[in-house]
Amino acid sequence: MKVLITGAAGQLGQALRRSVPAQIAGSPVQLITTSRRGGEGAIALDLADAAACRALVEHHRPDWLINAAAYTAVDQAEREPELAQAVNAGAPAAFAEALYTTGGQLLQLSTDFVFSGAQGSPYRPEQPLDPLGVYGASKAAGEAAAAAALPAERLCILRTSWVYGPAGHNFLLTMLRLMRERPRLGVVADQVGCPTATAGLAQACWAVLEHRVSGVHHWSDAGVASWYDFAVAIAELAEAAGLLNTPAQIDPITTADYPTPARRPSYSLLDCSGTRAALQLPGVYWRSALRLVMETLASEQGSAHTVRKREVD
Repeated sequence: MKVLITGAAGQLGQALRRSVPAQIAGSPVQLITTSRRGGEGAIALDLADAAACRALVEHHRPDWLINAAAYTAVDQAEREPELAQAVNAGAPAAFAEALYTTGGQLLQLSTDFVFSGAQGSPYRPEQPLDPLGVYGASKAAGEAAAAAALPAERLCILRTSWVYGPAGHNFLLTMLRLMRERPRLGVVADQVGCPTATAGLAQACWAVLEHRVSGVHHWSDAGVASWYDFAVAIAELAEAAGLLNTPAQIDPITTADYPTPARRPSYSLLDCSGTRAALQLPGVYWRSALRLVMETLASEQGSAHTVRKREVD
């Protein structure tokens, strides 16, 4: 089975590459990867170039394309709406149109930002979209474009939330850096959702291919948290893992205390019950998943220290 992954250098792309199965549905996996700059075996691909996106699919003719790449700079998207639209809507449209011709299937990653966060209860996959800001609107447009181009049985849209992991750019790594630099931090406590570790999200993506799942689905880790809860857990678990000597004091603040160019959903919890059944995967409590990521970071830090010591010795 030929699988093409976009965004291979991103945090989810790296997790997908680390966890690629030897076989899917009994067929050996042939992996093709792309990233914006290429390198490390990946093909350079500008997602804003729809013609290049179509040509890539037509040339390689993958059985599955996992579109793990996106324009994710939520605030910057308010200043670059055309680029966000090209990457988050134009690229999925081009991929889906080409896959329609070649016979492949598409796994399109999407986001909790396609909902406004106003309802105060977990969002179900079939609910009408009400996106926030340019980023949310562009991702919703990408979903619609893919659905317009591909038969339903050849498309899976997988929405997720608050993605983080041991690599890339995310809330966890930003918090760890700030906690080493500052004795005290204020973190928003009135936005509620669920953190999602890249390792579990990658496992869910591979399960979509294994079980040939189609339709719209939601995936996050289990439980509920505010950004403040997430930051407090990061501080506690980082100290326990030896990643922080003295964790910073975390103070709860409101959204109004920390204004941003783009609005964030105040409540973006996703109902993942149907997806867990379809993928035959249990939900992992977000704090348990965070502990595993901390252990990975601590192990990598220990390995790097050993290498530096050997270089000095």
